[in-house]
Amino acid sequence: MSTLTAVLILAVLLAALVAAGVLLRARTGADGGRRSLERRFGPEYDRTLRQHGGDRESAHRDLRERVERYDRIRPLPLEAAVREHYAAQWATLQERFVDAPGQALADADDLLTRIAASRGFPEPDRREEQLAALSVHHPRQVEGLRALRHAARTQAASTEEMRAALLRARDLFEELTAAGSPVAPRPAGRHRAPHLLKPKGSGA
Repeated sequence: MSTLTAVLILAVLLAALVAAGVLLRARTGADGGRRSLERRFGPEYDRTLRQHGGDRESAHRDLRERVERYDRIRPLPLEAAVREHYAAQWATLQERFVDAPGQALADADDLLTRIAASRGFPEPDRREEQLAALSVHHPRQVEGLRALRHAARTQAASTEEMRAALLRARDLFEELTAAGSPVAPRPAGRHRAPHLLKPKGSGA
């Protein structure tokens, strides 16, 4: 083999390696896909990173596995009458909060899991799977459901903490019951009616 031939072969191999590197960077990003995951998951990315003790590799693996498993879900549409029925149920539990905050949170949790199941997410008896699937499709609202469950099972939770949890969960409720595609982000507080959630004797 001549020196020229060897040089040409080496050049081709180097070009192939460079091309593979460029392709890899295009697929995952120079930071291992961190930016794309952050953009997709938003606050859910930070929560997952904390859950893994700051181990970015483990957090990324967790998020990618969720996407691979649940991104294929195509949420089923809701008929207008069904959406109205769910809206009436939410309004009722919101009004009940005045007299029974804890029960209102439990009812909201039950309603959200049933709505999610009706949209094609895992059934209510598979709560952790349902939560993981919701985090893929509604990463900016799913924390409201977690806050709701945390407040419901925390005996020391104040009425104000429970009220805040219910308000946060309403964001997910509205996403799940929106007609057609997911609704566009709203200005904070525009859709809320906190006066309905003031418990008796709160002085608020």
